[in-house]
Amino acid sequence: MNSPRPDARPAAPAPLGPVGANLAALRDHNAAVVLGLLRDAGPDGASRAELAARTGLTPQAVSKIGARLRAAGLATDAGRRASTGGKPPTLLRLVPDAAHAVGLHLDRDAMTATLVDLSGAEVATRTAPLAFGAGAEAVLDEVAALLDGFLPATVLGVGVAAPGPLDHRDGVLRKVTGFPQWDGYPLRDALAARLGVPVIIDKDTNAAALGLLPRGGASSFAYLHLGTGLGAGLVLGGAVRRGERTGAGEFGHQVLQLDGPVCACGSRGCIEVLCLGAVADGDIGRAARLLGVGAANLVRLLDIDLVLLGGRTVLADPAPFEAGVAAVVGGAARVEVAGARSVVEGAAELVLARVFG
Repeated sequence: MNSPRPDARPAAPAPLGPVGANLAALRDHNAAVVLGLLRDAGPDGASRAELAARTGLTPQAVSKIGARLRAAGLATDAGRRASTGGKPPTLLRLVPDAAHAVGLHLDRDAMTATLVDLSGAEVATRTAPLAFGAGAEAVLDEVAALLDGFLPATVLGVGVAAPGPLDHRDGVLRKVTGFPQWDGYPLRDALAARLGVPVIIDKDTNAAALGLLPRGGASSFAYLHLGTGLGAGLVLGGAVRRGERTGAGEFGHQVLQLDGPVCACGSRGCIEVLCLGAVADGDIGRAARLLGVGAANLVRLLDIDLVLLGGRTVLADPAPFEAGVAAVVGGAARVEVAGARSVVEGAAELVLARVFG
C-alpha cells in the first residue's frame, strides 16, 4: 500500500474560522455545561434560574456565561416565560445553525457523510462506495471527493467512525480485521491535512455508542454492530469505555467454538465468523442466537440492562435479530434495535461532544 511510515505526521490542518475561534475562547467547563443544557432545552430555551439550579453556578455567573455565548453567536434570547410572581424570567436558547459538524462513517465497502447543526439535526447526507482495501491514497481521494463542497465555513470539524482496532488518542489505525496493511497509518492527521479542518477519529462502534448515550435510556449499555464485521461499543457509568490500550469492544473476536472456522483475525470459532457464516447461509435465526450468546455474556460480565443492536446486517431484517437475541438474553436485559444512522450521527457527535463538554 502506498502510505507514509506510521510515525509520519502530515502538516497541521488550517485553523478554524471565526466560529471556531469563538468556541475556543468559550471552551471552559462551565460554558460547555451551560451550552449543553441549552442544547437539551431545545427551542423553548431555559431561564437563568434554571441553568443556575442545574449547574450549581450562581445566577450572576450564568448571566456572564450567557453574555459570552450571545456575543459568540451561539445563543440568543428566547423571549420571556409567563410570570408566576415577580419579574417574568428571560429565556436563553441555543442557535443551532451557528456552527456545524460533519460525521463520516468509513465502512469496508461504503462511506456516508452527514452534516449536522449544533443540535445534532441532519442538514445533508451523502453516500458513496468505498474500497477500504485499495490503499491510503485512494481512500483519502475518495473521502475528499465525497466532501467536496460539503464543508461550510461554520464547520467545527469532521468526526470519523472507522473500522477497528485503532488508537483514538493518536488517530492511528491498528491491524483492522481483514486489512492489516493499515496498521500504524495516521488516518486522523492525513485526513486533517487533506481536508483543512480538525479531524477526530474513533471506532465505528464507539462513535455509535457515544451518539446513542443521550437517547439510550440507560447509563450503562452495549451497542452491538453486525455489518461487514461484528463489534461492540460499551457505555459504562455514562461514559464510553475504550480500555487502557483503546482495544475495548472487540466483541466479534470472542471464541464461541473451539476449532471452529478460521476468522479473519487468525483465530478459530470467533463469534464474528460464526455469525457472518450463518447470515451467508441464510440462517438468520442461528445468526441471531449466536449474537444472543455473545450479548448474554456481556450482560452477565458487565451487569448491564440494555443491549442495542445495529449494523446493516441487523437492519436489513431487524425483527428476527431482536427476537433471537432477546430470547437468549432472557429477562436479564432489554434488547432493542438502534436507528440506521447511529454510526454516522455518532461520528458527528465526536465533534459536538467537545463543544458541549
